[in-house]
Amino acid sequence: MPPAPWAYRQLPDAAQEAKAKALMETLRCLVCQSQSIADSDASIAGDMRSQVRERIAAGEDPEAIRAWLIQRYGDYVSYEPRVTSLTWPLFAAPLVLLALAALLLRKRFTGKGDGA
Repeated sequence: MPPAPWAYRQLPDAAQEAKAKALMETLRCLVCQSQSIADSDASIAGDMRSQVRERIAAGEDPEAIRAWLIQRYGDYVSYEPRVTSLTWPLFAAPLVLLALAALLLRKRFTGKGDGA
């Protein structure tokens, strides 16, 4: 199959292309390791670039496009993770561990808790 129409072509409007490029750099290629769709040569990344450019050219908001891609491909597609009912423990765990470490260190250095 030939590549998607906007996979390797830039939009004629420089402002729209800048929006598309900025969004593409925050979206992960689904088959490449640690590459954005802007940097990947995989065919699915080309299809995603084309979809982003077509939607930007149609006047769609980049965040609406991101939401559509997340809905279609899952949270993995975005480099900017969202806090949801499933992911909030991942964001809270470092804070809980930091508070626990501070509490333990405070007890250790103040001498409280050693029986003296």
